[in-house]
Amino acid sequence: MSTAATGLKGRAELGVSLLLGAAGVLVFLDANGLVTPYSQSDPVGPKTVPYIVAGLLLVCAVLLAINVLRGGKGEAEGGEDVDLAHPADWKTVLPLAGAFILNILLIDWAGWVISGTILFWGSVWALGSRRYIRDGLISIALSLLTFYGFYLGLGIALPAGLLEGIL
Repeated sequence: MSTAATGLKGRAELGVSLLLGAAGVLVFLDANGLVTPYSQSDPVGPKTVPYIVAGLLLVCAVLLAINVLRGGKGEAEGGEDVDLAHPADWKTVLPLAGAFILNILLIDWAGWVISGTILFWGSVWALGSRRYIRDGLISIALSLLTFYGFYLGLGIALPAGLLEGIL
């Protein structure tokens, strides 16, 4: 094992720090690309909150990295019953990740109701449920409820996709 790998052993939180930093940079770049025609006399424009969030993400990333490099590490909760000696359960993780990825790939083309149904059904299947019809019906109901909840409750139109004109 190399000396670099030995020095980083037990410091997995550095990955979280890296993820926070990457998210901060992404939010900053996205906010920087916003084109907003607003009054120049308004001191707080639509870019302000994203810049604050980006700054806070970057500060948290740096502080976490410093803490980890100084020897700090997260402690397990008192009631946590996870045995760290066991490897990850890839038979659960991979199908669950697949359901999320499939949702991302299908949402614009198929629409939220179809992709959300696949997401919900795939998630419960990956987590061990084998009551396919019940889970499918609940998944359809959840997708429809969230579709109309966003539309009627928040005024946000989720993509209808293949069901355009029906919903």
